[in-house]
Amino acid sequence: MSTAVLDSTLTCPHCGHSAAERMPTNACQWFYECGHCHALLTPKAGDCCVFCSFGTVPCPPIQEQRAARGGTACCGR
Repeated sequence: MSTAVLDSTLTCPHCGHSAAERMPTNACQWFYECGHCHALLTPKAGDCCVFCSFGTVPCPPIQEQRAARGGTACCGR
């Protein structure tokens, strides 16, 4: 199995501000506050975390599950 990419750039859907962030490796991140407009981002319907919804790279659990099984389930889904 390959090593997960841990850095992703989140883009706020409200103001367009982008910020590079390090993703947690042991959990999905459900909330993220935009550093520019302070909007509280939550995952889109069907996504497990803000990185899967607004990031350039999906979260490590999704990356690992895709590599291991070819599926898209994440965090118990």
